[in-house]
Amino acid sequence: MKITSATPADLDRLLSFRKEAASWIGKLGSDQWSRPYPADRLQATIEAGTVFMLRDGERTAGTITLTAEAEEGLWSLAELDEPSMFVNKLTVDREYAGQNLGGRLLDWAGDRAYRASAKWLRLDAWTANTRLQQYYLEQGFEHVRTVLEGGAVNGGPRVSGWLAQRPTRSAEHGFTDETPSPEPMSI
Repeated sequence: MKITSATPADLDRLLSFRKEAASWIGKLGSDQWSRPYPADRLQATIEAGTVFMLRDGERTAGTITLTAEAEEGLWSLAELDEPSMFVNKLTVDREYAGQNLGGRLLDWAGDRAYRASAKWLRLDAWTANTRLQQYYLEQGFEHVRTVLEGGAVNGGPRVSGWLAQRPTRSAEHGFTDETPSPEPMSI
């Protein structure tokens, strides 16, 4: 399998990934991703070069977004002073479930962040999705804190404020990486 940068042609697949994931997660009792993600926002992240696709021949097995920008209101100023990269929208096609592709994508992201001179690989997860939180803990992340206030709409409750991080490191993820080398972060 190989990792490539997403292109505008991937937009429909990324939107369907999210819809499929929301359906699967909903069956497990979570409302995570139940609101449709705006296509224009997703297109902007593709154009910014932060969306990556895991390809298995002609099929797309998974996707991950990796950015140097943190979501506003989650991390403290001291934490933001530490070079970090942030994981978003990690999704694996259900046909590929049980193959540890999500864990390997996280290893790839940690390796990429390491090569960019980041100290931390960070993420925020749905505050009510304890299964997802446990998954990240099993992947070596440590819970930092849970932010419940300051959501995007009028400063209301935040639904994705479970914060976790793990140190970046060189990793053998087993994918062929066809993405451009990451730009070094300023330290």
